Amino acid sequence: MNFIVDMLGRSGLLRRDLDYHLLRAAMVIIFAWFGYDKWFEAEIRGLLPIITHGPFIFWTIPVLGIRGTAIFLGASEWTFGTLLFLGFWNRKAGILGALGSTFTFIATVTVLPFVPDAWDAGAGGFPAMTINSAFLLKDLVLLVVSVYLLKQDVGRLIEAREVR
Repeated sequence: MNFIVDMLGRSGLLRRDLDYHLLRAAMVIIFAWFGYDKWFEAEIRGLLPIITHGPFIFWTIPVLGIRGTAIFLGASEWTFGTLLFLGFWNRKAGILGALGSTFTFIATVTVLPFVPDAWDAGAGGFPAMTINSAFLLKDLVLLVVSVYLLKQDVGRLIEAREVR
């Protein structure tokens, strides 16, 4: 085990900020890809059971319609992804992106108790997940990553102020 630990230590895996940069890059890719999908009505139609039961997003379909919801969600995800990308160089943009990302995943994680057919009745119900609940559960990790990036960006901005 010591050999493995020493080898990993020399590999650059422990380099300062590697985790921060990898997580930021992963979130940028996720927002770019998910944002792209949201521009299509077919994607939103597939998400209707989730969107219409979300305590924070249920209003989008009645107010914006399916096409408007697609545009709203796609534009929001691309905006947050762009701000996260800019956060590599600009802490304030990173903070705005992380705030938007945090809100995005709070909105999706809170749908979990309300989404229809979330628990597999054939396996005894909760906690046996169906694809609907599994699809949303991954957002818990994305929420934690968003909070981590927010914490890092705010801390770096405060640190930069103190150096002045």
